[in-house]
Amino acid sequence: MALKKQPDIEAQFNRIAETYDADRRKFIPCFDAFYNETTELLAAGLTPPKQVLDLGAGTGLLTAYWQEKFPAAAFTLVDLAADMLNVARQRFAACRNFDYLCRDYLASFPEASFDAVISALSIHHLTDPDKEVLFEKVYDHLPSGGIFVNYDQFCVQSRKVNRWIEASWRSGLYDGRLTEAQLKAWEERSRLDIECTVDQEKVMLRRAGFKDVECIFTNGKFSVIVAVKA
Repeated sequence: MALKKQPDIEAQFNRIAETYDADRRKFIPCFDAFYNETTELLAAGLTPPKQVLDLGAGTGLLTAYWQEKFPAAAFTLVDLAADMLNVARQRFAACRNFDYLCRDYLASFPEASFDAVISALSIHHLTDPDKEVLFEKVYDHLPSGGIFVNYDQFCVQSRKVNRWIEASWRSGLYDGRLTEAQLKAWEERSRLDIECTVDQEKVMLRRAGFKDVECIFTNGKFSVIVAVKA
């Protein structure tokens, strides 16, 4: 993770921990397809993983979809923001085989091996060089056949088209569903974004060693990329 930005990221997400889940549907127009339908697609073909790592897990929102599909799996949730992880602890209080690590996952990647590594709306906070370092770490901690899934926010190559997509997204955000305080907080968080394109990330993943790399979902700013270790 871009180290000079870490305190900002930690503070920003700790401030919104209690309302994060409720706000996601307002900020992500394609919420159900992004989180649920893509996870259902993956679950239909995957051998059930035994160990799942969620990078930048926050409140455990993405983990909840995976835990529903793979209830026998053990989950490790990593996040820099302690308040976000506390919400996850409450969410999964009745579940066994859950571990929580409050740390910078780039600087201190978990040492265990995992069958699946997942992440949602976190990696776009990294610089491109740090993304590449992270993808190498992910690759090294997966077995043959292991899977990495990144549910994230991206830009597109064309600056003109990117402005259109941004304008459409912002128009939806400013339609009255969000309070001024929520919009102000979002504007502050958006300044921490370091987006790349889907194609750029696919290249990075292949350079890290992944052979099968595909984008299985795209809607506006939001895409889901799957990478499988041969």
